[in-house]
Amino acid sequence: MLSRDEVFDELGIGPAWRLREAPAARAAAASVQPHLNWEELADAVAHCTACKLHLTRTQGVLGVGDRTADWLVIGEAPGADEDRLGEPFVGQAGKLLDAMLAAISLKRGDNVYIANLLKSRPPGNRNPEPDEVAACRPYLLAQIELIQPKLILALGRFAAQNLLDTDEAIGRLRGRVHRFQGVPLVVTYHPAYLLRNLADKARAWEDLCLARRTMRSLA
Repeated sequence: MLSRDEVFDELGIGPAWRLREAPAARAAAASVQPHLNWEELADAVAHCTACKLHLTRTQGVLGVGDRTADWLVIGEAPGADEDRLGEPFVGQAGKLLDAMLAAISLKRGDNVYIANLLKSRPPGNRNPEPDEVAACRPYLLAQIELIQPKLILALGRFAAQNLLDTDEAIGRLRGRVHRFQGVPLVVTYHPAYLLRNLADKARAWEDLCLARRTMRSLA
C-alpha cells in the first residue's frame, strides 16, 4: 500500500501544491489510488465526499466519449443540465462544442473524450473554489493516465489557468502550445462564453486550427 505522499507523487502533485491545498488533497488522494480502471474511477466519482459539493450535486459527472481518444477536451465544471443528465457539455454550449469539433472533422465520442476539471456542479454555476479544484484534480489525472491523449484542448479561462497553474489572461494563453503532464495543450474560449461573445468565434477558430496543426505534427 502506498503512503499518502507516495500517492501524491504518483499523481504528480508537488510539495507546494500539497501545502496550498492540503485538506482537500488528502481527502481526494485517500480515495483515488493510482492506476484505477474506469469502473473503479466512475465509482469513486459517484461516491466522492472530498469537498462540500457532494452535498448539493445531483450526481458526479465523470466524462463522456472515446476512452482511448487522441483528443481530450477539458472544461470547467458541470452546469445544471450536466448535473441532471450526468454528461458534460449538453444544452446550447454542448451543441456549440459539437459544432466546433465538427469544424475540424471531429465528433463527440469518436476519438474525442470530454471532461471537466470539477466532477460536481458548483451551486448556481459559481466559479469553483480552490479546495474543490484540489479535491477533483486526482480524478482528472487518473483520467489522463487511462486515456493517454495526444492533445488536450482546454476550454475557457478557468480550465486553462488551473491546468497551467497561471494567472495569465486567456488572451495571452491562446495562440501557443503549452504542456500539461507532458501532453501538448491548446487553449481556447469556453463555448458558453462564445454564445455571449460572437465576435470571438473567429479567434476560437484560430485556436482549433492550431490544435489541428499540432495534432498533425504529432502524427
